[in-house]
Amino acid sequence: MTEQERLELEAASFRALVQHLRTRPDVQNIDLMNLAGFCRNCLSKWYKAAADDQGIEVSIDEARETVYGMPYADWKAKYQKEATAEQQAAFAKGKPQ
Repeated sequence: MTEQERLELEAASFRALVQHLRTRPDVQNIDLMNLAGFCRNCLSKWYKAAADDQGIEVSIDEARETVYGMPYADWKAKYQKEATAEQQAAFAKGKPQ
């Protein structure tokens, strides 16, 4: 496999993951963090960090819109629910000390 082929496969995998997350707004970010250790916001930050590494100007808002498929504030208003006590406790337990 060439380097270009590897990059194309990785990019396609990223797009598929983002599309999958867009179709599952019922899955809350805190649930993703508790189960997998990352969420949509993490993906947004990684996207921005990759842009920064390449010298490409991307704001955090642009990175979030790439992942969420809409402005972050719109997604939060439409889909984000208040975290339950159980979700918050699991999140606190999983954070590194």
